[in-house]
Amino acid sequence: MTKSPRLPRVYSLASKSDLPYTLAGNPRLDTWIQFLPGDRVEIRSGKVELGQGIATAIAQIAADELDLDLSRIAMLPTDTSVSPDEGSTTGSRSIQEGGMAMRQACARIRAIFLASASRQMGVDIVSLSVEDGVIRSASSNETLSYWELAASVDLTVSAEDVTATPKQIAALTRVGQSVPRTDLTPKLSHGGFIQDIDLPGMLHGRVVRPPSFRATLLSIDSAAVAASPGIRAVVHNGNFIGVVAEREEQAIVAMQALRESCQWSEIDDLPDMADLKHFLRHADADVEVLRGDEGPSRAAEHSVEAAYSRPFIAHASLAPSCALAWWREDRLDIWSHSQAIFALRDEIADVLEMQHDKVTLRHAPGAGCYGHNGSDDAALDAALLAEAVKGSPVRLQWMRDDEFGWEPFGPAMLVEIKGGVQASGDVAVWDQHIWGNRHIARPGRLESPALLAAWHMDKGYAEPAAVDMPLSMGGGGQRNAVPYYDFTGVSVVNHALNEMPLRTSALRALGAHLNIFAIESFMDELATAAGLDPVEFRLRQLQDQRSRAVIEAVADMSGWGTPPAGEGRGKGIAFARYKNVSTFAAVVAEVEVAETVKVLKVHAAVDCGRLINPDGALNQCEGGIVQAVSWTLKEQVTFDRRTITSRGWDTYPILRFSEVPEVEVKLIDRPDEEPLGVGEGMTGPTSAAIGNAIFNAMGLRVRDLPFTSENITRAME
Repeated sequence: MTKSPRLPRVYSLASKSDLPYTLAGNPRLDTWIQFLPGDRVEIRSGKVELGQGIATAIAQIAADELDLDLSRIAMLPTDTSVSPDEGSTTGSRSIQEGGMAMRQACARIRAIFLASASRQMGVDIVSLSVEDGVIRSASSNETLSYWELAASVDLTVSAEDVTATPKQIAALTRVGQSVPRTDLTPKLSHGGFIQDIDLPGMLHGRVVRPPSFRATLLSIDSAAVAASPGIRAVVHNGNFIGVVAEREEQAIVAMQALRESCQWSEIDDLPDMADLKHFLRHADADVEVLRGDEGPSRAAEHSVEAAYSRPFIAHASLAPSCALAWWREDRLDIWSHSQAIFALRDEIADVLEMQHDKVTLRHAPGAGCYGHNGSDDAALDAALLAEAVKGSPVRLQWMRDDEFGWEPFGPAMLVEIKGGVQASGDVAVWDQHIWGNRHIARPGRLESPALLAAWHMDKGYAEPAAVDMPLSMGGGGQRNAVPYYDFTGVSVVNHALNEMPLRTSALRALGAHLNIFAIESFMDELATAAGLDPVEFRLRQLQDQRSRAVIEAVADMSGWGTPPAGEGRGKGIAFARYKNVSTFAAVVAEVEVAETVKVLKVHAAVDCGRLINPDGALNQCEGGIVQAVSWTLKEQVTFDRRTITSRGWDTYPILRFSEVPEVEVKLIDRPDEEPLGVGEGMTGPTSAAIGNAIFNAMGLRVRDLPFTSENITRAME
């Protein structure tokens, strides 16, 4: 069974209406809002809360448009049986899409209630006002609440059939305020993650993975395990092997025993990690010209060429992926921390040959992830194990080595740039080539199932290659590939590899991370060649005032021009507009280089348009910076010719709390501009600023991530 590729609704072709994409795709207003007993309102968003704070921000948007106190609002976790299908929660677009759809939906719902109150009171609608859900007539002083009217108001109507204008920015009282996050209390009290869910009569599952990607099972002896105390089922379906037990420790012991009983056939088909750049540069690839300026080339006074790379990077979620599944007669309920709840529902139903409406997916937050980790795979694992014990819920959690060995990785990439600068300090020519695997392998995007267990089952689904979404802002390796500067003479070519040695999919910012690192490192190299200050050099190439504003702000914040005190210390700057259409960010990093690189302080100036919850935006900027520091200094997937060798925190180290730099972020509020996402926009500028700071400290250009002692030594040689 195969499926045709489908795009998420957020990226479908333009709607026939002027509604936001996701509201046009889910136009019935009762899909978005329900008025509950006790004067409460349930908000139903199709965007999932991952820790980025969007549940709070969307509640603020709804509260403003409905004139409600935030305390009355309950945010329903995304649930395929009742929530609007807003595609995946990706690309730092939750507020731009889900938030703006909610704003328009709530404006229309408020208009419907005002019209109903006007009819019942017999007064002109212009005399009505709303305060905390109570509609009051200025002429008669009569009142009616939303909840008193709810029984007689029809919200099954389409948003396209209701005319309403959201409030003017000046009338908003909740948007723009820092309010406490609604998702933090349960997480801080040990009950807010999917790993904490405990259903009545719950059993526990574990899966035995093959030892390497292309391993084939030769034999298994499961009799002894099946007869062990507490074991409820052993599942063997092709290369998929799992166990269900009454207690979690029983499941782990049984999984280990099953693993020992298996005999596998393996092959050595991975590239040589020591020569990964050579593999990327010479693998078969589709060539895409992203920009090719025509016209005569300008003479360059100074010419530079350089190559920049990053390795495969893991999501390294703090808790291994988890899912719960419960078969009840012919229906299947699943709890997952997937970022694509509806697509995952459809994919699992297709693999199990079920009608889509017989499967319900409910989102529950996972402990740590931005991007496509093992969450979707764990959901199918749980469903297959629960099918063997129908009537009982099964909690399936991966082991740490499962997570590091089998989750999709952020693709390794290589960027080569040749360029030149004129005597005037203007960039004369820019020739850039990018190599790497494609970045998207989420459920619902590929021609065959994108779930690990589906490839291991007897049905023999083939592992599909990752894709890049056809987006104008770059849906993969193309993201931020074209420099966001005003110079011409630019050529940018993407080489999207057709060979996929390791499993790859979306990791925070996709190709923007390395593309920005390369572009902003090269901008520094050109500035050095021209003898210009890096800030002055960037401003020379930028006319856009919002771009200039963040660069000038971060230079002021960081005391740019004043060298850092201390031997081996340096400062570096980098700038980017995420996707070339979203958030503006400029970063200055201060580093100390000794036996290792230590990032001492990071300053950032960020313009993400209208701020919904400033504290939430600040959290996202800080989190993005810290994760980027970890990627830049430490993180890389390691492998031999057969399998992944970085299977734990000892072999895949991440930034420790003691290594987190001081972070200062300035948010530039633009109330009259549309809100922009912030979570992914910090990664590239942070990495580039650190690299430029190392050059400032040592006069040494390190172009290969991460900045480990080995890579620094290699750069010196």
